[in-house]
Amino acid sequence: MPSTTPIAVIDFETTGMTPAQGARATEIAIVLLQNGRVVDRFQSLMRTGVYIPSFITQLTGITNAMVADAPDAEGVMRDAARFVNNAPMVAHNASFDSKFWCAEMQHAGITATHPFACTVLLSRRLYPEARSHSLGNIVDHLGLPRAGRAHRALADAEMAASLLARIQHDLQSRWGIAQPGHELLSGLQRCAKPGVAKWLARQANPKLPTQPQFT
Repeated sequence: MPSTTPIAVIDFETTGMTPAQGARATEIAIVLLQNGRVVDRFQSLMRTGVYIPSFITQLTGITNAMVADAPDAEGVMRDAARFVNNAPMVAHNASFDSKFWCAEMQHAGITATHPFACTVLLSRRLYPEARSHSLGNIVDHLGLPRAGRAHRALADAEMAASLLARIQHDLQSRWGIAQPGHELLSGLQRCAKPGVAKWLARQANPKLPTQPQFT
């Protein structure tokens, strides 16, 4: 089995690129992955009172009318926090989603302490031959199924979870890593690309020497 510890794969749709510029979330989805299988899902639109620009609506299909009838963001995030509990998190382009996770949790009065790993960084290290590591392209490259409309949170979270499961499977089957859990994923994404093979070999066999042995 890849890991017995659940991992929460998250995706946000938002009104803009960063909370630092006043953008807020419009939708959240979380897929709970355990032992390479989806065991639970959480999804909700969320109302923040921030206007959704027309180009965002064209991209996501989420309208101002849709979020006007949605639950308030603070309540959604409290529910999301209970759903995730202490599970570590993964996102495709985690630098984006982690910022919104922290910002929206802060709006809800909750301190976010969850560690994030990123399937963009992981796929760049394990599948360098792919022409693109955007979610749709890397899913197609690996022959994984597409899930619903792109740029809707649940469909993107489902595809990112499928990608994560494939990454964990390949780490196990190709590299001999028995338990490719979140801690290992976090180490792998920080590994310099030229050193990935040696780093993974050392994770699979910690007894390998770290320096050349001379006789």
